[in-house]
Amino acid sequence: ANVPVIFLAQSKNQIMPIEVEKKYRLNQKQRQAIERRMRDRSLSPSELEHEENTIYRGGRLNLGGCALRLRRVNGLAILTFKRRLPSKSAIKYQQEEEVNVGNPDAMAAILDSLGFQPALVYEKRRTRWKVDNAKVVIDELPFGLFMEIEAPAKKIKRVEKLLEADSLPAVIETYPTLTARFGKDRKGVIEARFVSEARPSGRARKKPNRR
Repeated sequence: ANVPVIFLAQSKNQIMPIEVEKKYRLNQKQRQAIERRMRDRSLSPSELEHEENTIYRGGRLNLGGCALRLRRVNGLAILTFKRRLPSKSAIKYQQEEEVNVGNPDAMAAILDSLGFQPALVYEKRRTRWKVDNAKVVIDELPFGLFMEIEAPAKKIKRVEKLLEADSLPAVIETYPTLTARFGKDRKGVIEARFVSEARPSGRARKKPNRR
């Protein structure tokens, strides 16, 4: 699994990994221009990733300011805890702890037993690039196209200029927040999917049998 760009900040009791990123909204023409600039630098993307992300509620999560996510991507799964840190700019800082999960269905059952229930589900198609040692991702979601740059703040500004992205509209809202705005309520779970058929929240989509 790809590890997010982080720097280490000393908290009171431990070293705390902090993710630093900036998100931008794109249209299709802007996406093509950004990807062309990266290819002009002899860069190529990773394999397209198909994600299903389940955001949970319950316990401390209900107080806000943090999130628990179970992500299924290309046959793998990652459990992630995020806690947003204060920021006065469009660059986002958040504590992020994550662990690979061998059996996502078992993890979903454990979370349910602990009182955590799915609140949001959103699907995403992601390609990853590396530009000047910064991680750049292009994300397609049911409610729009986005780009994220993950790197220390000064590096983000440098990569913005390299990609001519410094004039693009910055997005402060997270994908869960956008899902809550644009998703559909299915039996108490807000979902944003590429397909119309509802599936049990937190469960992987089964591939159709081909005969």
